[in-house]
Amino acid sequence: ARDNLGDGPALTAGAALLTDYILTVSVSISSGVAQIASAFPAVFPYRVELALALIALITIVNLRGVKESGTVFAVPTYFFVVSMLGMLAFGFWQQSTGSLGTVASTEVFEQTTQTLTVFLLLKAFASGCTALTGVEAISNGIMAFKEPRSRNAAQTLMVMSALLGVMFIGITVLANHVQVVAGEGMQETVISQIARTLYGTSPLYYVTLAATTVILIMAANTSYADFPRLGALIAADGFLPKQLTYRGRRLVFSWGIVALALAASVLIMIFQADTTRLIPLYAIGVFLSFTLSQSGMVMRWRRSGKMKPGEEVEIHGSILRFDSHWRTKQAVNAFGAIMTFIVMIIFAVAKFTDGAYIVVVVIPLLVLVFFRIHRHYKSVSALLSRGARWPNMRQRPVKTLVLVDDVHAGTVHTINFAKSLGAPWTAVHVAIDPEKAERVKRTWQERVGDEAYLKVLPSPYRELTGPVHAYIEELMEELGGGYIHVIVGHLVMGSLTGQALHQNAAVALNFALQDIERVAVTTVAYQLDAETVVEAQADKQGLLSR
Repeated sequence: ARDNLGDGPALTAGAALLTDYILTVSVSISSGVAQIASAFPAVFPYRVELALALIALITIVNLRGVKESGTVFAVPTYFFVVSMLGMLAFGFWQQSTGSLGTVASTEVFEQTTQTLTVFLLLKAFASGCTALTGVEAISNGIMAFKEPRSRNAAQTLMVMSALLGVMFIGITVLANHVQVVAGEGMQETVISQIARTLYGTSPLYYVTLAATTVILIMAANTSYADFPRLGALIAADGFLPKQLTYRGRRLVFSWGIVALALAASVLIMIFQADTTRLIPLYAIGVFLSFTLSQSGMVMRWRRSGKMKPGEEVEIHGSILRFDSHWRTKQAVNAFGAIMTFIVMIIFAVAKFTDGAYIVVVVIPLLVLVFFRIHRHYKSVSALLSRGARWPNMRQRPVKTLVLVDDVHAGTVHTINFAKSLGAPWTAVHVAIDPEKAERVKRTWQERVGDEAYLKVLPSPYRELTGPVHAYIEELMEELGGGYIHVIVGHLVMGSLTGQALHQNAAVALNFALQDIERVAVTTVAYQLDAETVVEAQADKQGLLSR
């Protein structure tokens, strides 16, 4: 879309795809949990908790790194296809022999029928089109195919489309014959009702639901590869935060994985893991992406037709060549763009009150956010370029301040670092607690003496950053063009729970002092374990008394 339509449509497609990846996780996990709850009804009240637990599990696995293997993905896929085709074959065999049972009595359907209207037909059409969601995975993952990629991807798409058509039509017809009851609030899925009607509660029933659950969890897992990758691509162009381009220790886009998990979890909590309520949000973005990609191909074939035979042009890393059949291909893509656009509009109208309005609002807002982020990065880049100048080789005075909360082993470690710098330094204590301040002054005088001056800053409002900020501003006026170096000690505990019990003043000070030019804040970590405690006791007796 970007190659042929520009940034606006490309970002719209990107926003739609990001939304779809989030909804893929939400819908797939919710549907998978629904299969589990159908087999084990006692789980139904806890479907939200179970869905969140599955998302957490998939997130942890992906953060640790998952090596994609064709065999690993193929076995569950074949398992699902065989189980579905076997169920359909057995169901139609029972229907042909007259032994096919039903789920519910006809009275249920008499109470739930509606007047056949054009709007009802459009709503049914829109609901059926949700079966097409997911076919874009072939084009998104074309680089994973072996050469020739285009032909192999096309063959895979044809096979997938054939299987999709057979299973969708087969399940729809079979569901009608067994009189499946479906809709919002139903505790049993359509697959479960059909399988239970055919197999009863035999092992085949549980095998069918297990195959469906596994394939749905795998469908959710695919988003964990595509969402972070797409987010990183958009961020690399400056339309999303740069943090999305960073890879973690396992060489995965950790920020993207976490963002996907959080967004999907929020949707599951809002919609209570109800697949029926989540589906309307899902399809609009998919068909919007279809429309934009098909429109982009229309423009691409138009450019191809204007070229001369043998001519090649590179557009955003893509090679465009003259194609003698460009008119036919352009017509096919134009037809696809029109049809997918019509489906998108029908879906937006028919499912608007069912939640589709959320996506209609969210996608434009995302595009707006993309442009705002891009404008921010461009303005920052312009400011940095304009302010660039050669370093001033003249040495300037540096005043070092060592913040002292108390006189202990960690203080010794921080002071030793300050002394090693060779610059004049002053210890500073903020008197948040007047009684503690007097005790600190006495201890300082006993153990340090007159070697270093301890400046006590009054804090009438019992705050840390305000007095330090005001004191540094005074020093800056005295130094002229010099620098202030603030050194803060930081205790490092052996556990997260232990760390949470101690205040982390360095973060607050760094944030409070960032508005003053020529101020540097250094954090000196002190690892608190048995060995450092012994060393610190020796330091107290020796180094501070020098």
